[in-house]
Amino acid sequence: MNEFSEEQEQKIKELAKDTTILITGGAGYLGSVLVEMLLDRGFKVVVLDNLTYFQKPFFNLFSNPNFEFIYGDVTNEKFMQDLLQKREFDYIFPLAAIVGFPISEIKPEITWLINYKAITFLLNHRKNSKIIFPTTNSGYGTTESTKVCTEDSPLNPISTYGKSKVAAEKAIIESKESICFRLATLFGFSPRMRTDLLVNDFVYKAIKDKSIVLFEKEFKRNFAHVKDASRGFIWGMLNWEKMKNKVYNLGHPDYNLTKEELALKIKEYVPDLHISYAKINSDPDKRNYIVSNERLLSTGFKFKYSLEDGIKELIRGYNAFKDFSFRNY
Repeated sequence: MNEFSEEQEQKIKELAKDTTILITGGAGYLGSVLVEMLLDRGFKVVVLDNLTYFQKPFFNLFSNPNFEFIYGDVTNEKFMQDLLQKREFDYIFPLAAIVGFPISEIKPEITWLINYKAITFLLNHRKNSKIIFPTTNSGYGTTESTKVCTEDSPLNPISTYGKSKVAAEKAIIESKESICFRLATLFGFSPRMRTDLLVNDFVYKAIKDKSIVLFEKEFKRNFAHVKDASRGFIWGMLNWEKMKNKVYNLGHPDYNLTKEELALKIKEYVPDLHISYAKINSDPDKRNYIVSNERLLSTGFKFKYSLEDGIKELIRGYNAFKDFSFRNY
């Protein structure tokens, strides 16, 4: 299935002929989807990952001569310096990160080491590589319920994850020759599956428990399918001169939803789901924001995958595989 128009796909394949990409953390939730999308279009892809979660998403890719896997750690500075000095990469996608609220609070020192220090080291030792970096719109923190966050809105990250990503984004944009995508909360299946992401988690509970308990039901998030996030990286390369040295919110414009709205949408596909509301306890993850994605849309990018697509995909998958313990902490 084409992810772009026929004309765009042709331009992407032309670009791919002479393009080598290093993806750190490429065996993760986003990376394992993105890698296959790139290889399908003829890019040369080098994945660097330490396989923290013992994932094995790439066995089907080693027959492709454009694919290379390097077992390594981005915090090993000698290793990274040697790699960046000896190899030529047209683009680097720094995906290696401690991701999300719970684990970043459990491991704050490691979070800063991977999410920020390793990024600044990469910036100081890259040659001519262009960088496309996934940061997060959780940097907006908690805002007024009616306030729309643009890329120029003040940042107020409330988690170690958000703070470290915001700091890394600043360093990358200041270094030039880069694009930063502030990703919405992603959903959908991936070879390195995660069930802790909000849509994935809610659908899992709907299938497994037939019950969802909501804290702060009115808190809003923006959402995007993991495949649309992957398409964003390709779009950035295709439109480099127009998009470089800027930050872009990457989330579906139709899905700035409260937790309650998300749960009710899932109930449309799982009718026996029971939704209850907790008034005493609270969610430790206090993110609450509405995000504008107009800057990205103004470049011509079109989202392809709907929330409904993702919910139905997740239902089919969870019904097929009953044991899903893939979390991020």
